[in-house]
Amino acid sequence: MSPADLLRADLRLITELVPVGSRVLDLGCGDGSLMAHLRDERGCSVRGVEVEHADIAAAISQGLSVVENDLDEGLGGYSDDSFDIVILSQTLQVVKRPAFVLREMLRVGEKGIVSFPNFGYWRVRGYLASKGRMPVSRSIPYSWYDTPNIHHTTLKDFRDFVAANGGEIEREIPLITENWHRPDVRRVRLIPNLLADTAVAVVRPSGRH
Repeated sequence: MSPADLLRADLRLITELVPVGSRVLDLGCGDGSLMAHLRDERGCSVRGVEVEHADIAAAISQGLSVVENDLDEGLGGYSDDSFDIVILSQTLQVVKRPAFVLREMLRVGEKGIVSFPNFGYWRVRGYLASKGRMPVSRSIPYSWYDTPNIHHTTLKDFRDFVAANGGEIEREIPLITENWHRPDVRRVRLIPNLLADTAVAVVRPSGRH
């Protein structure tokens, strides 16, 4: 199994979307797995931001550059257009100030890549309707009382959110990722807000081409 196969499905797709040799900032970079792959396989210059000490230590042990910072406090240490790509994977829904974080992404990066769980997915809707309980699934694997997800969005909500905060979606890729480690993760072509459990979107500041 190749290192790419060990990445989560959305991270494998993100890797494909990052041009070779890009300057990349990974927000909420975790243990640095994606950064290491982009550095080693795509020749990217990578930087990361993280708050968990154990993850920071794991990333640094791989020779990666990571700073400790709360995304809700902004990216004041970075000037405008410092990066070609800014990545926010499975993190938008856990920050307290998602609109501020998105605006900061679009300020410091020429483009952003965002992945997030789609709370409009049919299994999520059906679980709540049939059981009368908050959904738990592979893409949303937490009970209501211990979930880090404090902002629940759907694909439709995300489109409006990006437009309202000075951005536009260049590309939207809805996915079925019920098994994160399947190499043949499926892309959703029809009714994505209903049939996709996860989405990856490439965003950019409005008017930039």
